Amino acid sequence: MIVSEYRKKINEAARFLADGLDLRPTVGIILGTGLGGLADRIEKHKIIPYRDIPHFPESTVESHAGQLIAGHLGGKAVLAFQGRFHFYEGYSLEEVTFPVRVLATLGVRTLILSNAAGGLNPLFKPGDLMIIRDHINLMGVNPLRGPNIEKWGVRFPDMSMPYDRALCAKAEEVALASGLPVQKGVYVAVSGPSLETPAETRFLRMIGADAVGMSTVPEVIVARHAGLKVFAVSVIANVNLPECMQPVSIEDVIATAGKAEPTLVLLISRLLKAMDD
Repeated sequence: MIVSEYRKKINEAARFLADGLDLRPTVGIILGTGLGGLADRIEKHKIIPYRDIPHFPESTVESHAGQLIAGHLGGKAVLAFQGRFHFYEGYSLEEVTFPVRVLATLGVRTLILSNAAGGLNPLFKPGDLMIIRDHINLMGVNPLRGPNIEKWGVRFPDMSMPYDRALCAKAEEVALASGLPVQKGVYVAVSGPSLETPAETRFLRMIGADAVGMSTVPEVIVARHAGLKVFAVSVIANVNLPECMQPVSIEDVIATAGKAEPTLVLLISRLLKAMDD
């Protein structure tokens, strides 16, 4: 995609939202598979279908509602994307990360992401929440590839702390005070859409991953490039043990994510309330 054209599209989408919203968001939220229910807890000012936002892609994945919700949650002004875009859908990483660029242009300072992931750590169980402390990018491509726009960020952004340590620590404090069990770990992103073989599962665990999915990492890279603080959490939809792999369906993933959603909603709502403005 031509850089000037992409930048123009970002600015037009951001201008459309800025003109149509009666709040100034400080937090952006991107919700993953089966986790759109967090939006029900937002004190809504406006709901905007993706198709109404200039140049926005449309999510094609089951359980992704495809709408933007503006309002308040935990006392913070938020923009929540109910459904994301994926590389495996055929979108470029510029399109996948389009919402993050729009959020940064609007002045959002913090990005919170959720996803449903396959567990690789044998100590995990389906329904666990995993606070992402680090990631491995095995998607085979980086969203910053190509010409760099200096106004958006430096050519070689540091990734020594992709996930904000203070937010992770605050989330652990909130979880402990609320009696919410949480795990911590490393998320590995693959391109998908096929799920992992036993050999791939064994390899991913050997290189240090605790959970595997097909999203999140491109959005985090772009968010950090733009200077946003990032917090992300995975719902462990199933646990992959290479010696006894069982078939997994998207229906199972959505069902498990749905059961864990109340805990996720509580964690994120209370984290937002505990965050500094």
